[in-house]
Amino acid sequence: MRADAQRNVDALLTAAAEVFATSGVDAPVREITAKAGVGTGTLYRHYPLRADLVAAVFRNEIDACADAAPALIEEHPPMAALSRWLERLQGFFATKRGLSAALHSGDSAYEKLPDYFRTRFVAALSTLLENAAAAGEIRSDVDAAELLSAVAQLSMNAYGLDEGYTDRMIGLLLDGLRYAR
Repeated sequence: MRADAQRNVDALLTAAAEVFATSGVDAPVREITAKAGVGTGTLYRHYPLRADLVAAVFRNEIDACADAAPALIEEHPPMAALSRWLERLQGFFATKRGLSAALHSGDSAYEKLPDYFRTRFVAALSTLLENAAAAGEIRSDVDAAELLSAVAQLSMNAYGLDEGYTDRMIGLLLDGLRYAR
């Protein structure tokens, strides 16, 4: 892809993510293109269907969250890296609550997203858990897929509860990881 076309795609994905977060996935296309600084033709050239754009935004944000794990490992001690990544993951889930209905709509554009999500996040979380276990900071019998599921459930079911609920519950999970069976 040419550099200018890639800039347009990046601008569209960023703008769409922001608009979806505030106005939902059914927000007017003009709102997205205006925020991105591109024309509607550019949007439709890259994403002919709204579902294509929603899937691309979701995939882009999955990648950004998963790709943060190696940087956190480089910048922080193992337990701090794990904790910071789980905070980021919780934020990911909290902001994607509005996309849930679209993703479960049966549209074929979303079919591969659950597997993509699990593959990317389980790999990132496995690396963080292995690092922390090797450093002796957590127990070594933690399954990344199970922990991912627990954080997802906590984050998705926190709607209507006080703002700090999910953070407190993830803190309890992290405390539990520190103790041997």
